[in-house]
Amino acid sequence: DFRTMALLLIIVGQSGEPIYELDASNNKVEDFQHLSQFIAHSALDLVEQNAWTTNSTSLKSVDKFQDKYVSAFLTPSNCKFLLIHEGRNEESIRMFFVEVHEIFIKLMLNPFTEVDAPIVSGFFDKKIRQLAKRIN
Repeated sequence: DFRTMALLLIIVGQSGEPIYELDASNNKVEDFQHLSQFIAHSALDLVEQNAWTTNSTSLKSVDKFQDKYVSAFLTPSNCKFLLIHEGRNEESIRMFFVEVHEIFIKLMLNPFTEVDAPIVSGFFDKKIRQLAKRIN
């Protein structure tokens, strides 16, 4: 299946706490949201393990739960981007992460942005939502 359906993007800061979350699914069931957060949290250990085995920032698919995959991207500043998705188009996911990283860098270069603080920028959120629509 070359179609990728992005469901949830979580950005985890250097401290290990989530600083941004985007639910790109149309599923508003609370159980799904809790399950997705659980899947992402359990994948963090695998991300840490895989980080030591490669020089690449894109870790591809690090975990699978039922029909959902977790792909990860590591920034040089040790922030982690986790994407829970259906389908396995690795190249489109890699490009999605690269574009998210570019927007993330622009945000972090703003002198008024605090490192590891929750991301509340409307501009950032709008740009990430546009990217998520493109991958779906």
